[in-house]
Formats: sequence, structure tokens, C-alpha cells
Amino acid sequence: MAENLFQKLKNGKNVYGTCIVSTSPIWSKVVAGSGLDFVFIDTEHIPIDRNELTFMCQTYKALGIDPIVRIPSPDPYLACMVKDAGAVGVIAPYIESVEQIKELVGATKYRPLKGERLHRVLSGKEQLEPELQNYLNNYNSGSLCIVNIESMAAVRDLDLLLSVPGLDAVIIGPHDLSINMGLPEQYEHPEYEKVVRDIIHRTRAKGLAAGIHFPGNPDRQIKWMKEGANIAMHSSDMFLFSQKLAEDMTKIKAATGDYLQKTEVSDLAI
Repeated sequence: MAENLFQKLKNGKNVYGTCIVSTSPIWSKVVAGSGLDFVFIDTEHIPIDRNELTFMCQTYKALGIDPIVRIPSPDPYLACMVKDAGAVGVIAPYIESVEQIKELVGATKYRPLKGERLHRVLSGKEQLEPELQNYLNNYNSGSLCIVNIESMAAVRDLDLLLSVPGLDAVIIGPHDLSINMGLPEQYEHPEYEKVVRDIIHRTRAKGLAAGIHFPGNPDRQIKWMKEGANIAMHSSDMFLFSQKLAEDMTKIKAATGDYLQKTEVSDLAI
């Protein structure tokens, strides 16, 4: 039996995915032949409603590609909502505290248990009955709890954050991290690279998966995977389409003698 995404990450293997912006059901057929393990669906920056999200999650799951959904804020109720839609993994943005991760673990590993009792369990004040624990383990089998590390406050407390039981992976938010460091979009800056390298090394040393989301040139993904990252979250359908279209139009217009005014595609990682 083939390993699922959860098993691959637990076994320290590499996994590959891209950000999907298009909600078109036809688009999924194109993506299906791309050799992806997962698709990253972002509801923090992309206007996708609950109905569209459910269709996307169910469609990609049916094609054997696991959907990972980023919620707009580190809210356990939003995490439960996207799990109901069919998300295999949940990413919470801009995490800076242990409590935020515990709440996300509760939503992804203990769903549908909520409220005061869940809080007591997560704080270590109560143990679940074996029957209920087995039920929750089966109910949430394969569910991934992932957080975005995007600030120096998170880097400062990284060892504490990584020690929360139930956390599976860290995804570095390169754009927000560069802003927080006062080095906007300076992705080759030595200090920036030093911090990214530190996050990857410390995360992998804890036995957790690590990745970084970059658009455009795949060389950045290759570089950081050689440093130990095992989640390749490469670009997006929107960026790749724009990049290829601009390239083709330049070639066609150059051949016909027409001038094409070059437009820059933002290098901002979603």
C-alpha cells in the first residue's frame, strides 16, 4: 500500500506540491499529471469561499493529491471547518506562541472534541479514556498540523514551538519573514539566509518536516532542500501561467518584429 502524505513526512521523505489559485474543476485534470503529492490552497490571501474550497479539496483528494489548506488566522474553529471540507493538512499563518500551536493541534488531532474538556487535555490536566483516544486517533488518522514561521519572535522561541506534541511540520513564509527582519524581499541576503537555514536545521533536528514556499525559479527550492527541507512548495498555478505566457509572447513578438513592453511578475511568495 502506497504511503500517504502523513506517512511520507513522518518517515522523513521529500514531498512536492504547488499553490493552486484556480477554483475551476477542469484545472484539476492538468494538475493531476504533474507528479505532485499535495496542493496548497490558500484562504488567507486568495478569495475562496467555503463551497469552492470543499469542491477543490474533494476533487484533488479523489485524484490522489492531498489538499493542504492555509486558514486566514490561527483559529481552531477555522481549522475544523477546512478539515470538514476535506483538507488533509491545515496551515496556520504567523504563529508565534505555544498556545496557538496547541489550539491547532486540538483542531487537527482531537477533532471533534472541543471546549473545556479539550483545553484540559491539551494542558495535560486530563487523560482521555482509551476508547475515546482510539476513536479520535482513527477519526483524525493522516491529519497534518502545520504552522507558518514568519517572524523573528517565532524564531526566538522556535525550540518551544517545535516541542508541542502533535505538530508535524513548519513552512517558512519567506516574504513575511523578510519584512519582519527589515530585509524586504532580500532573499539572497546573508542574514536572511542564515535565519532560514537555522529554522530548517532546528526543525529537522526535532524530527519534524520543514519547507519554504517560493514562486518562480526552482533553484531556490533545490537550494533549501539541499539544506534539509523536505517539503517543496513550489510556486503557484497563477505565477507559472503568467511566467510562461510572458515568455511565449516575448518570443512570438520578437520573431514578428513587434515590441513587447516587459511587465514584471511579482516575486512575492503567497
